Amino acid sequence: MHNSTSFLKLFTAPLLLFSAILFSCNSATETETTASDADTMQTTQSTTDESVAASAKAEAILSGTYSDTTLSGNATLEEMDGKVKMTRNITAPAKANQNVAVHIHEHGGCGDMGKDAHGHWNPTNKQHGKWGSDNFHSGDIGNVELDKDGKGSLEMETDLWTIGGDSTTNILDRALIVHGGVDDYKTQPTGNAGNRIGCGVIKKL
Repeated sequence: MHNSTSFLKLFTAPLLLFSAILFSCNSATETETTASDADTMQTTQSTTDESVAASAKAEAILSGTYSDTTLSGNATLEEMDGKVKMTRNITAPAKANQNVAVHIHEHGGCGDMGKDAHGHWNPTNKQHGKWGSDNFHSGDIGNVELDKDGKGSLEMETDLWTIGGDSTTNILDRALIVHGGVDDYKTQPTGNAGNRIGCGVIKKL
């Protein structure tokens, strides 16, 4: 009887040790799998966050509306975190060392020397004025100073515009007009800014 018990112990001990090792390996594998799943979830969440934060972009390519006035440039727009940032670049050699007015007009047409764009974009039905004052159109974006080569740029950011969406804020399919004169911020409803020497339609990228 004593011999049988000893034999049983000798047989059982390795079996228990093997079972313990096997359980440990399975636990490690399960832990690794769980960690891997967590990494996958984190990656998925990061991708989702990037998608939410992705910006909308648009651009207007400017060209001259008069055959005797060379004009080029563009305006790039990017919407992020509830605001639209616009960067305008204008080259108009004939207007070197001068200021030229730039407005957003209601319609996206550049024909008939820019007249197809109609009047200033003014969804809030306010008087014309300087941007940020008590009264101004959503399209009253001011004057750009040109250097000795007729080049000028200007940046601005606002929550009054959107790239798409509500018609009262949507800046797409409207014309960006460059005028030959300076906006006086007083004359209604145009600012007495002169002829429309350049035009480009804002299109989503």
